[in-house]
Amino acid sequence: MSAETGTAAEAERDLDRYRQAANALETTQSEVEELERTEAFDVFQKQLGLLRKRLLSNPQSVRQMFVDDGMQAIVWEFKQDELGPEFTRTLWRLLTRDDDMSALLLRFIWNVPLKFKRKFIVAIDRYLSDRYPMFKGLSQGWPGQNGIPPYIRSPEERARDFELVNKGYLGYMDLGYSAREVDLLVWLETLRDKQCEDKACELGVPRPGREPKGGCPVKIHIPEMLQLVGTGRFREALGLIESLNPLPDVTGRVCPQELQCQGVCTLSGRPLEIGQLEWFLPEREKIVRPNADAERWKNWTSPWAKAEKPPIAVVGSGPAGLINAYLLSSQGFPVTVFEAFHDLGGVLRYGIPEFRLPNTLIDDVVRKIRLLGGRFVTNFVVGKTATIEDLKDNGFWRIFVGTGAGLPRFMNVPGEHLLGVMSANEFLTRVNLMQARRDDYETPLPEVKDKNIIVIGGGNTAMDAARTAKRLGGIVTIVYRRTQSEMPARVEELHHALEEGIALKVLRAPRAFESEKSAHVCHAVLDVMELGPPDASKRRAPVATGKTETIPVDLVIMALGNDSNPLIKNSEPDLKTSKWGTITVDGGSQKTSLDGVYSGGDATRGGATAVLAAGDGQAAAREIVGDIPFSKAEIEDMVERASHYTDLAGAPQTILKKANLAEGIVEMRIRSPMIAKSARAGQFVRVLPTPRGELIPLTLADWDEKAGTIDLVIQAVGASSIGINAMEVGEAFTGIAGPLGQPSKLHRYEGDQTVVFCAGGLGLPPVYPILRSHLKLGNHATLISGFRTKGALFWTEAGERVDGLQKEFGDRLRVIYATNDGTFGVKGFVTGPLEELLKENAEGKGRKVAEVIAIGPPLMMRAVSDLTKPYGVPTVASLNAIMVDATGMCGACMVPVTIDGKMVRKHACIDGPELDSHIIDWDKFLPRFLQFKEQEKASMAKHGLA
Repeated sequence: MSAETGTAAEAERDLDRYRQAANALETTQSEVEELERTEAFDVFQKQLGLLRKRLLSNPQSVRQMFVDDGMQAIVWEFKQDELGPEFTRTLWRLLTRDDDMSALLLRFIWNVPLKFKRKFIVAIDRYLSDRYPMFKGLSQGWPGQNGIPPYIRSPEERARDFELVNKGYLGYMDLGYSAREVDLLVWLETLRDKQCEDKACELGVPRPGREPKGGCPVKIHIPEMLQLVGTGRFREALGLIESLNPLPDVTGRVCPQELQCQGVCTLSGRPLEIGQLEWFLPEREKIVRPNADAERWKNWTSPWAKAEKPPIAVVGSGPAGLINAYLLSSQGFPVTVFEAFHDLGGVLRYGIPEFRLPNTLIDDVVRKIRLLGGRFVTNFVVGKTATIEDLKDNGFWRIFVGTGAGLPRFMNVPGEHLLGVMSANEFLTRVNLMQARRDDYETPLPEVKDKNIIVIGGGNTAMDAARTAKRLGGIVTIVYRRTQSEMPARVEELHHALEEGIALKVLRAPRAFESEKSAHVCHAVLDVMELGPPDASKRRAPVATGKTETIPVDLVIMALGNDSNPLIKNSEPDLKTSKWGTITVDGGSQKTSLDGVYSGGDATRGGATAVLAAGDGQAAAREIVGDIPFSKAEIEDMVERASHYTDLAGAPQTILKKANLAEGIVEMRIRSPMIAKSARAGQFVRVLPTPRGELIPLTLADWDEKAGTIDLVIQAVGASSIGINAMEVGEAFTGIAGPLGQPSKLHRYEGDQTVVFCAGGLGLPPVYPILRSHLKLGNHATLISGFRTKGALFWTEAGERVDGLQKEFGDRLRVIYATNDGTFGVKGFVTGPLEELLKENAEGKGRKVAEVIAIGPPLMMRAVSDLTKPYGVPTVASLNAIMVDATGMCGACMVPVTIDGKMVRKHACIDGPELDSHIIDWDKFLPRFLQFKEQEKASMAKHGLA
């Protein structure tokens, strides 16, 4: 068959198919037209129109129809005997989508009866454990015995650094899980909640005639928080917490939940991870909404600008002070927080290591308070820089005192004065606040690496000190006088310490510390103890067996708790305190005996927990918020005065004038109006030249209250003092705090008597204001001022300081100069002229030496003391010993003195700096000036100054 014939046949077939299709179409079209005229089609068209209209006006409702169909399918699956693998994986996939459907599923599972929740837990245990190892075995004993734990770094990894140990649920992101998956892990933990009607976790368990057992000190509505998380409303849960407690990131980590909310959890076996959930929420918010706080408060007007409520002063920026400041600021009160240190946070910063509480979390709280208009003044020591009455006089209506505890306890056992024996407060402050563990900071640390270190005590501070020393390379042992079960430390912290390789020596108590040829501790003699009948703490009391054990030690850290700091008490005679020195508050209130003054935390409780302190700050805020008895004009005046005072107190402490007095000796005039107003003769200041510097005590050389200035004289002897002397006019110090210490005790001496001042070298500047005060009191004074050589003299020329006193007071001031080499004045030391005066007195000649005041190099002060003692002449020495905080908190400035034949600790910063030189045990005290000699050499070399 030809090609043409084939083509014609194919065309015929196509035509035939067309005719058939056309006939079919005509028939179908006729059927369609007939159906369109039926009532059924008319109803369908109307329904379609309504559906289209609904879709345009409310698309969510149409979507909901499909969701409802899906939920019906899910309900059907849950009614089966068990959830199958495919359904479980699909359900989990839907949960991870973080959309409306997943939110609905979260709420559905939260609300189903417990037996269905168990079915779900069994399914994820069985089918999802490969992806989520934390699900393995979860269903066994769930919900009472099993839950989702937070992520904790391994002991081997964490014991070498200061990174966070317990990273919480967000730590799982380090393992590659997404933020949404972490949300679901947290949600799974809340599924264990029983929504108990008695709310024991929040309210505690009632005890007749006593405070409830457990519960939440800051009154967080825990069951409501759990319900919000359990139904996927994480942000609302955070809002609920922060309306009551602005520190969830902090309290959630350091609160002893095992004694509070989790301690009374009704789940048998394993309580809910309430503390972990508390601090998860604010950390989650930072990931989801990094600028949430700024957005939340962007339209907030500072209470200082509005001036609608009277100002509040908060003393101390620890947990009690911070929560008090936040809550009052959020209620529209102008608030100023006065902090003694150069950095904020109180014990949260100086006492708790960053592997437990990162400093960034404290900074977050401070930032929130600032967003609310709260203001902060650092280096301001209430009780010294100003009194509570001063704050009231300057416009502050109410005052909250949250100064913490303070003075560290020691045991007063032999050898406690040795180098290498220090308080946990000092050790932790050096490491935490002053960052001494970092090479680019100046504060020295005792040698720790590969050294034998014992920590005395069994509380949380002991754990912090021990674990810090371990991270610095020490071989650490905790020594405790009872057994492990009686240790008051948090169970988690002790467990972590033991995991990290820290040894525990129980039923042991220090009897003495020993040294060999040096003044440094080398052995600890421990009493072997046994437990006797219960003592006042209701724990069995440790009793010495008569046996001892001696162990080698290089560093001893005392973590025995704190006594109350007397600074505020001593400045406010009408402030009532307990026999332990704590501030007394009214029962059921935070009010003190001073009108308008409230207190809380360790200041009232003694040593307590951060969360109890926060609860006190919260309670005080609720009391302060009340009826305001002032007119609008009165409030505006108070706000103006308090604002001016805050500005003045927080003004930069700038160098206004600088003079080189002699080689390596510089005099500076510094703007510091608050210190100038309160300064008294004999007091000193604590100087921090730069943010990474070390704290240095310097006795005031002079001040001018009217000009608002103080004068300091600094001798360049170490890296820090060399750095200070290199500062120029116009530069500001990071902080100068004071005036600190006790003022000189001035006595009026009648008749033919004289007060002798022995000023060795740089002793002349601190002597000067004390000498002037005695002269103004009417006393005769004799100044014996010693220098190395004529080239080292200062303030001795006509028109200079000493000449000014001679012109003003005439023959009531006798001046004797001495130089070691005889190039000016008497040849020799200041003890030469002093001895002549004493011998004249013994022979009945000359003016009677009524008192001797020695200030200068330690060896010179000892020589003066040894010289005057046989003559029975009262003698004081001014001791600016090794200090850290200089307010008594660290205990570093310990001075061993003998009273009634017993060695007693004095603190140069609290009891001094002037102390009776005849009771000082100089043999024990003098080596303390050499405690960080090697570290200073290393610092000088590091800065190229060796």
